[in-house]
Amino acid sequence: MTTPARPLTDITNKALHVLAKEIGVADTMRFLGQFSTGTGNYTEEREALFDHLSLDDVLTEIRAKKSKDPA
Repeated sequence: MTTPARPLTDITNKALHVLAKEIGVADTMRFLGQFSTGTGNYTEEREALFDHLSLDDVLTEIRAKKSKDPA
């Protein structure tokens, strides 16, 4: 007796459902994240986002956020 091959998308969806049920959504996402290499160029993106900020600017913003939310 042979078992018909199921589509890979069905198997993937079932596996994700089982993982999420057993270890929770957050840990499932962390687990899956280890297999992703990411996209883009972090160095270029970081420079585009933060090149105009000095270290003092960043520290000031961090302190301001901490004083608003001391948790």
